[in-house]
Amino acid sequence: MPVSVEENIWIALADGTRLAARLWLPEGAEAAPAPAILEYIPYRKRDGTRGRDEPMHGWFAAQGYAAIRVDMRGSGESDGHMADEYLQQEQDDAVEVIAWIAAQPWCTGAVGMMGKSWGGFNALQVAACRPPALKAIITVYSTDDRYSDDIHYQGGCLLNDNLWWGAIMLAYQARPADPAIVGDSWRRQWLERLDTLPFFPALWLRHQRYDDYWKHGSIREDWSAIQCPVLAIGGWADSYTNAVPRLLAGLQVPRRGIIGPWGHIYPQDGVPGPAIGFLQEALRWWDQWLKGHDTGVMEEPMLRAFVEDWMPPAGDRPESTGRWVGEAAWPSPAIAPRRWALNAPGSLADAAGLEADILVRSPLSHGKAAGEWMATGCPGELPVDQRLDDGAAQLFDTAPLPDAVEILGAPELLLDLASDAPVAQLAVRLCDVAPDGRSTRVSYGVLNLTHRDGHESPAALEPGRRYQVRLKLNDCGHRFPAGHRIRIAVATGYWPTVWPAPDAATLTLRAGASHLDLPVRRGGAEAPVVFEPPVSGPPAPATQIGPGSIRRYTVQDHVTGETTYVTEGIGGLFGEGILRFDEIDSMASHSLKRELTIRDDDPLSARYVLTQSYEMGREGWRILIESRSVLTADRDQWHLSTELTASENGQPAAARSWSESIPRDLV
Repeated sequence: MPVSVEENIWIALADGTRLAARLWLPEGAEAAPAPAILEYIPYRKRDGTRGRDEPMHGWFAAQGYAAIRVDMRGSGESDGHMADEYLQQEQDDAVEVIAWIAAQPWCTGAVGMMGKSWGGFNALQVAACRPPALKAIITVYSTDDRYSDDIHYQGGCLLNDNLWWGAIMLAYQARPADPAIVGDSWRRQWLERLDTLPFFPALWLRHQRYDDYWKHGSIREDWSAIQCPVLAIGGWADSYTNAVPRLLAGLQVPRRGIIGPWGHIYPQDGVPGPAIGFLQEALRWWDQWLKGHDTGVMEEPMLRAFVEDWMPPAGDRPESTGRWVGEAAWPSPAIAPRRWALNAPGSLADAAGLEADILVRSPLSHGKAAGEWMATGCPGELPVDQRLDDGAAQLFDTAPLPDAVEILGAPELLLDLASDAPVAQLAVRLCDVAPDGRSTRVSYGVLNLTHRDGHESPAALEPGRRYQVRLKLNDCGHRFPAGHRIRIAVATGYWPTVWPAPDAATLTLRAGASHLDLPVRRGGAEAPVVFEPPVSGPPAPATQIGPGSIRRYTVQDHVTGETTYVTEGIGGLFGEGILRFDEIDSMASHSLKRELTIRDDDPLSARYVLTQSYEMGREGWRILIESRSVLTADRDQWHLSTELTASENGQPAAARSWSESIPRDLV
């Protein structure tokens, strides 16, 4: 079906704010209205996500839907100020936008909402607001729990990606609106945005426990608030997968879930592959709930998941091996915990052995084989051979497996332990060890032990006192082959994924009184799960005008005792290179370097330096944004600073600096 595209339309809100939108319409929609699909994010529809939007939303329009991509208040060409993520204002604006869409002559009045990451978050959050015209949502790589499963904290530990994402948001929000859209007012609006930029990483660092700040927008607080059908998508290489099983278990509306092997990329482009025909799956969902056609989506298994086979550990993996399986219900009656005891001196066994104490104190650089917290499909980001970290952890191995063991769900440990410090961390990896010794990470989990009884009211440990601690690892789907060993690796930190505790604690683990429960899948004969091959619409016309590169490496200084983990993307945040979008004659180049340094015996030596530059524009309108952010900590406080400069055509336009010291709250 032919499609028309409106480069920019304005949506006027009740308070006078205008939101900028890009609209794809199927031919004849003015005479024969179509249902609408909304994606609502702050990443600039003009040039920030154009390359991804065009083939996806253009394809939906060609199938008979009005597709609309809206820039949130304070982003892209939209008016206003963005003060933080997931605010009530953001949700209220979305409710107005949905009502506006439903009232347009090209819309039937039925609206669906979809999005990945931020757009997946707010699809859930807006659904909980129950706008009458919103009939269904698709949430991709999102979470129902903003504290435990977002980019700020994990297991009560500070994720170092809190600074990474906060610094990127500073650069993103420092970008001006395009003069070709907003006219001469662009510079005044730009300077106002720069002047009101919030210090994003500090906003999130001030809330170190699960308080009302995080409860807002965490829809697991009230599952019943969502009354429309939900399709939830996750990927094993992504960081937003645990929410999919929780959504399936918690929601009471029509719901389905798909978890593939992918990183943080829409599944039609999914890496590691195999990619799937996600757009066709989405179309079936929209046809079912926006057009009222029975497409058979509710006859599919509640969860379709890719169970991975063992693969040689490598930072790059274009394809995963394994197979798709289906579970008719979730939790699944075909999955049951199988228990292994953690026994001395280092075995996983069917029966508990004699109780014995094992001391665990890892070098603080443990974790350098972890790869990135969130894979995005770029080189070197996946976990490498875990033997690099296994030597720094306490290991518990099974004997070679006589038969294959297939798991689907969240592994869980109960550990009997004591600490010699009031604040301590626990980091556990689940690995698949091949007969030749190669160790592949299957899942992992971290826990700030002051959060052992929950994230709302942490309590210091009493040194020497024994505690029974439960640690749930990330959900996974994996098949351990016969002849391989299952390994649990226990450590006291996970750098550079999380910031270390203020003291280098020693844990005393009581072997014989601790155990692992694996969610073992005992599927019999089952119908095959099959997806159509990936499709997409025509791409946005673009020219690559510069190469990109990415480097990831660790340096260990044997004089100072420091280990430095470095990632550097040049020309593109993920090494994709410099592109110019030909239709709008606009280019963008984003380079970023992270340097995370620590000494193995001193957690207060931890230092994170992040530098970045963002260049955008066209001939006669060149914008450059540069920043440098630094995070350190002493025993009592975090110290966080950023210097940011913005220039136009080589001339300074504005400069901002922030510096904050924030008390550590048992973290």
